[in-house]
Amino acid sequence: MQAKPLGNANRKTRVLVVDDSALVRSLLTEMINDQPDMEVVGAAPDPLVAREMIKQRNPDVLTLDVEMPRMDGLDFLERLMRLRPMPVVMVSTLTEKGSEVTLRALELGAVDFVSKPKVGISSTLQEYADEIATKIRTARIARVRRSAPLPAPSLTADAVLAPVQSRIASTEKLIILGASTGGTEAIKVFLSQMPPDCPGILIAQHMPESFTKAFAARLDGLCRISVAEAVHGERVLPGHAYIAPGHSHLLLARSGANYVCELSQAPPVNRHRPSVDVLFRSAANCAGRNVIGVILTGMGKDGAAGMLEMKKAGAANYAQDESSCVVFGMPKEAIALGGVDEVVSLNDMARRVLTGRGVSAIRV
Repeated sequence: MQAKPLGNANRKTRVLVVDDSALVRSLLTEMINDQPDMEVVGAAPDPLVAREMIKQRNPDVLTLDVEMPRMDGLDFLERLMRLRPMPVVMVSTLTEKGSEVTLRALELGAVDFVSKPKVGISSTLQEYADEIATKIRTARIARVRRSAPLPAPSLTADAVLAPVQSRIASTEKLIILGASTGGTEAIKVFLSQMPPDCPGILIAQHMPESFTKAFAARLDGLCRISVAEAVHGERVLPGHAYIAPGHSHLLLARSGANYVCELSQAPPVNRHRPSVDVLFRSAANCAGRNVIGVILTGMGKDGAAGMLEMKKAGAANYAQDESSCVVFGMPKEAIALGGVDEVVSLNDMARRVLTGRGVSAIRV
């Protein structure tokens, strides 16, 4: 279900802060109210108070803590997305447990998440204020949907790999994917439909380093292919997906006759590390027309320039369509720049990647 259209796109974004910590509520309120285009219309100490404030004050965006008294944040989120879907930004602790809970929140329909603010370091607080303001702006324009079960896999090894096995069952064939806001769920849908003998997949998803390992483990338990955080120097194999660690850029490289993962601590690109552009450019330089490029939902333009470079090098590129994106930012920019061959809905992306021009154009 999509969020209701905004009556006045120029008015301030109305934000409701939900957190059991009075200090955190105060910090978030001050940070948000300092932004010229947003205002806090309420601050609730628990979900039950928040429920009444939502009815009375009709906020555009909710910031929601996970661990709270009287009702768990996830329970509240699940009810909210079922009864009154609205943009939610989770406020999460950067721990292993916090990562797993936050990933569950994204499954339930939260748009994005930020870490708990670190009190007492002015430079850190300013960076945090900029980050949460950006996430709230993105959440306001996001397509909000009720959580739904994964679509049934539309591909099987027998149905898909048999007719095209000579073209794709090789370490030489690669799928290179980038995503940001909304990408955790989009990647899950895409990978869950991949058959066990699909080409090796390299993924750059904008995500903090404490989350990528849990994200990879979660996908590994859901998919028929193997999914893991990329390791420097690791060989890229069919039936495996490699997710960029949140602390490093992921690049495709060569080691003799093999493709391998390369990790880099180079500065952020487009304000991101890992950056989609960095991954895409490395694929263009290293693999050329052996690559199938995929760009999924996300805010900003990271990946657009790199996708164009992949296309110029001979890759076949696919972008997620607007109607299935949470935020049609990165795909839109890639399309506008001319780097996309075909625009595809998320549920059909895996089939098109494996049976479309991307496969038939790969060098045997």
